[in-house]
Amino acid sequence: MPELISKWLGLADGSESKPSDAISKHIQESNYISRDLSWLKFNYRVLDQAKHMDRSIFERLKFLAITASNLDEFCTIRLGSLYNYLDYGKERYDYSGLRENPFRQLLLTEIQKFVRDQNEYYVKKLKPLFEKNGFRIINCSSLSVEHSAQVDQYYQRTIYPMLTPMLFDNYHTFPVLKYNRLLFGVVTRVPQDPNNQQRVSFIQVPSNLPRFYEIENEDESISFIPIEDIIRRNMQHLFRNVDLEAINLFRINRNGDFTLEESEDIESNFLEELKKKLQTRRTGRVVRIDVEENPDPWMMRMLKIHWDLDDLNIFQIPKEGLIDFTGIGQIINHREFKDKRLQPRPPVKPLSFPEQGESDLFEILKERDILLHHPYNSMEPVLELLERAADDPLVLSIKITIYRLSKDSRISAALLKAAENGKHVAVLFEVKARFDEENNLREAQKLQKAGCYVIYGVSNLKTHTKLLLVVRNEGDRVYRYVHLSSGNYNEVTSRFYTDIGLMTTNEAYANDVSDFFNVITGHSQPAAYRNLITSPRDMRIQLCNLVKRESENAKAGIPAGIVIKLNSLQDKEFIDSLYEASQAGVTIKLIIRGMCCLRPGRKGLSENIEVISIVGEYLEHSRIYYFHNAGDPKVYTGSADAMVRSFDRRIESLFMLEQDILRKQAMNNLRYNLKDNVNAYTMREDGNYVIKEQNGEPPFNVHKEFYEVTRETIKDVKLF
Repeated sequence: MPELISKWLGLADGSESKPSDAISKHIQESNYISRDLSWLKFNYRVLDQAKHMDRSIFERLKFLAITASNLDEFCTIRLGSLYNYLDYGKERYDYSGLRENPFRQLLLTEIQKFVRDQNEYYVKKLKPLFEKNGFRIINCSSLSVEHSAQVDQYYQRTIYPMLTPMLFDNYHTFPVLKYNRLLFGVVTRVPQDPNNQQRVSFIQVPSNLPRFYEIENEDESISFIPIEDIIRRNMQHLFRNVDLEAINLFRINRNGDFTLEESEDIESNFLEELKKKLQTRRTGRVVRIDVEENPDPWMMRMLKIHWDLDDLNIFQIPKEGLIDFTGIGQIINHREFKDKRLQPRPPVKPLSFPEQGESDLFEILKERDILLHHPYNSMEPVLELLERAADDPLVLSIKITIYRLSKDSRISAALLKAAENGKHVAVLFEVKARFDEENNLREAQKLQKAGCYVIYGVSNLKTHTKLLLVVRNEGDRVYRYVHLSSGNYNEVTSRFYTDIGLMTTNEAYANDVSDFFNVITGHSQPAAYRNLITSPRDMRIQLCNLVKRESENAKAGIPAGIVIKLNSLQDKEFIDSLYEASQAGVTIKLIIRGMCCLRPGRKGLSENIEVISIVGEYLEHSRIYYFHNAGDPKVYTGSADAMVRSFDRRIESLFMLEQDILRKQAMNNLRYNLKDNVNAYTMREDGNYVIKEQNGEPPFNVHKEFYEVTRETIKDVKLF
């Protein structure tokens, strides 16, 4: 056993401890925190939002559904990625130092715990609140005779014609079952079979029907009957003259992590490979099964053998619970409950917008830069700029990078119109944006057919930067209108993702963005940018140099400090630079919403580093890097987190804020986040998080306070 532990951990010598003790000790000794385990801590913080008693039941269910969607993506990509190593015998060391096999065991054990906690809270705390809020989720056994007939009629007319039992036995191959769909595994015997052989048939629950059948009750409440329960009630109709031994509801996640090979022929080979890879996602190896508790052991043994799984991959869901919480969106968004849901506040005017007078956006931007902070400021100015540019006869060209679009996107519609109006439109459409590949490919081809110059990504890099350039000939001169952002060109997510965008005609930004577009669309290699830091060129080294400068200032007795707000912090080299700065005496405050691989507050390593996480009503998506710089702050914002993928495998950009008022707005953003004591969690050295204590201070909720920011608020803002 000691030799086995040693092999698991990748250590030179063995240990007499139990495996769990050895693994736990090894994890705590590491200077880095596991990316995947840190992410699970983040999903717990999202689950915490479902526990807020001051929220309506619909808001609480919304956060529960988000945790389920998050976990699906995590298992599809991160757990899937781990299985790419396990299945092909490749070595992998987690940041905690664990090899692939013990880490799989540890990770799945933690996911098991999360799923149990998630379902227990739903069953014991949320479900009992349904009835007093005007609805119930019930099974068919609770229906009256009249309603039972109504449900059976719905089954016969609508559901039954869509169901297809797929038999697996010695004569029928195992069917390809869709991932993230409700499935039935039905174990049967044929009475006349002399061998008395068990067989299994699979049925895919239609995903293009509502998850729940709705019945309006006399007391004006609504009963929601799960579609799977209706099918279960009528299962015998699909298996006439056959004995049903077990009916098992389950759901699977498949490995969806894939990479694309670089191809010289981007127009054909790359796009064809993308389509093939998307097909493999539909047939990727199964990494997780959610199944109703106490499933048929014969069927489960067969599934585990067929998919090469063990009990750690099987998640048993209590019968009072619900498989796939994402389906409760039908209840959350039901028209009858609109008045009971939290209504979004109307956005406020950006601070740098003129208070009165000029309303022409082109004229405003020639006069001043505008910093947008979504969702507190609307995305409307960006949409207006693009829609006006599409129709304006003075506009010569439009260039834009697109990562994710909303459904029925105004961005896409404006670009189509611009092309129809004869303008030069260049679109870098990142078709490798995860889970949006098919939609992006479809939209990109639509734009290309309309006459836009479309670039389908850049070789094996993922283009994550968000840039827009509008060129307008105004007679006396040509103006370039620029938008740089931390967020996607998606008008829907801009209402609940916090992001920062800059609109400007400043020539320094315009030159940088023009040069950067030439890099993306051609083979230009500019010597330097004035206000941009880009990857994969030199972002890591430039950020590390900015950290190093703070270290040198601290050593020289000059005031120094760093405040950084990100989605994720994972790059070891950048983390090491922060550790060195901490040891040099630099005060470092980090606001990391999701996973954080840096270990704060460790003696001799990171005593001067504090980490908080803001998780609340809005999804924190903005990235801001602040460096004290001996009293002359350098502030950057943009698309990049401090991750290996951001520095090495993506085209990213951070832009420096030049104007003092814009710097102060960004600094105030950081100040408010640090001040929050409603949505904030403090990260401990061991990687766990605790709710930030108010310590007698009045509640300060950034997701409300940012609506109240004025010019006076930011007048004397300081972080150190």
